[in-house]
Amino acid sequence: MSSASEQKANAAIAALDYVEDGMTVGLGSGSTSALFVQALGQLVREEGLKIQGVPTSADTEAIARDSGVPLVPVEHVAKIDVAVDGADEVDGRFRLIKGGGGCLLREKIIADSADLMVVMVDETKLVARLGAFPLPVEVDPFGFTLTARKVYEALRRAGVARPDVQLRRLGDGLDPFITDGGNYILDCACTEIPDPDLAAAELIDLPGVVEHGLFIDLARIVIVGEDDGARVMEL
Repeated sequence: MSSASEQKANAAIAALDYVEDGMTVGLGSGSTSALFVQALGQLVREEGLKIQGVPTSADTEAIARDSGVPLVPVEHVAKIDVAVDGADEVDGRFRLIKGGGGCLLREKIIADSADLMVVMVDETKLVARLGAFPLPVEVDPFGFTLTARKVYEALRRAGVARPDVQLRRLGDGLDPFITDGGNYILDCACTEIPDPDLAAAELIDLPGVVEHGLFIDLARIVIVGEDDGARVMEL
């Protein structure tokens, strides 16, 4: 197992400390979240942990079912006790870039509804300034080329010097990537985002933008996986 894989696994195990009997748990998406869901399933099967999970993607739903995690439709819950998810970047104020896996809309709905958001990352995801990872922006397919131009202009207004806005495509490079919600994703290479709060405000005001991958004021705990354990940081 590589160092990054070990760190992700250690972060996922540490995140189990924030799950208690009777909780409704938001289940994030991505490789670290998959490890968390599998570990959660082991607690359900072997120790009788009684929880219900709300998955943020079809992939997470499948992993949860295979792992024995009881699931509940999001329409049947009034709140989420804790949301546990990964991130593509985390800065010193716990602002995040998420959406590398294309699930940012559902992840943000669950995170915003949770009493607590716990983020699991390996050490490479900690950054001084957001933006090296391309910022995903989920958009309606109708008029997406017009929206892409507006996204470019919004990022420029937010101080990004030379944003490169590209439609995310499938592996063959021809067909557009489609989210679980039926939308497109624009990946915005920014190099750095000087003011993430301003960028978030500019983007969400655009017609055609469904959601963006800047998670502001949502994470309260960040678990950083290390080679020999995990480090917990709190705001």
